[in-house]
Amino acid sequence: MTEGAVGPVDATRVPRYGGPPTYARLPRLDEVAQADVAVLGVPFDSGVSYRPGARFGPSHIRQSSRLLRPYNPAQDVSPFATQQVADAGDLGVNPFDIAEAIRSIEAGAEATLDSSRRLLTLGGDHTIALPLLRCMARRHGPVAVLHFDAHLDTWDSYFGAPYTHGTPFRRAAEEGLTDPGRSLHVGIRGPLYGATDLEESTRLGYATVACTDYDRLGPSGVMDAVRERLGEGPVYVSVDIDVIDPGMAPGTGTPEAGGLTSRELLTTLRGLTGLDIVSADIVEVAPAYDHAEVTGIAAAHVGYELLSVMAQLP
Repeated sequence: MTEGAVGPVDATRVPRYGGPPTYARLPRLDEVAQADVAVLGVPFDSGVSYRPGARFGPSHIRQSSRLLRPYNPAQDVSPFATQQVADAGDLGVNPFDIAEAIRSIEAGAEATLDSSRRLLTLGGDHTIALPLLRCMARRHGPVAVLHFDAHLDTWDSYFGAPYTHGTPFRRAAEEGLTDPGRSLHVGIRGPLYGATDLEESTRLGYATVACTDYDRLGPSGVMDAVRERLGEGPVYVSVDIDVIDPGMAPGTGTPEAGGLTSRELLTTLRGLTGLDIVSADIVEVAPAYDHAEVTGIAAAHVGYELLSVMAQLP
């Protein structure tokens, strides 16, 4: 933990609608000597297969995070006081060349990790998970992936393209970045191309907790299953905001009915306390389809709960 961490701008001195446009109005990474967690924006959505717009996600999540407060009563932790969290700004990523963009994201994440122990990355579409996992595996070896999403994202290609927002976890498994005995999807729902989609995902090393399992097991039962699967060792958390039902999070590119409530998702994230969360991402927030910032607010709170879990790590 960082002694004397620099926290957000004091809301009793600067109104919440003012101050720096950083996540939770935190200091920039260049304003602190070293960070425990860097919030890194990746405004990239060239890998989407349906509605574009997630390139505007990082700024939207930051804007929606202005109301976050320094103490989290649900986890009894002050995530900005017990660790240094700083905003690293956005990476400049080529929107016309996906392969080059992936290389740039990997290099940019590596450079940011030189000044921070962990990343909380704001996307952007889910393509960005692949280069981030390359960075994690380089530091920690194969990691368990805890993937919250309506979709498996283990397809082989789309229109012949191997790198899209529907393929990152297949590529990651093929590259040996993931731990095949400990990884899983949570919140899967909606139509598939065929039963083989699930079979291939299992073959790649991912267990699946469907949205309907929340009805059968309840949030605590789901969390027991998640923790049993993750076991011991490094965990990378990837949250596609479309895991939440579009009635609560409409601002996303591939919405599916029947999703989690934001409360169910936040409760599940709180259940990760004590696990070795090495980094995380929040992706697929597309503000053009949002209303009254509800998707952005949900994403901002997802980040807050993840930071609160990280704050309790040694």
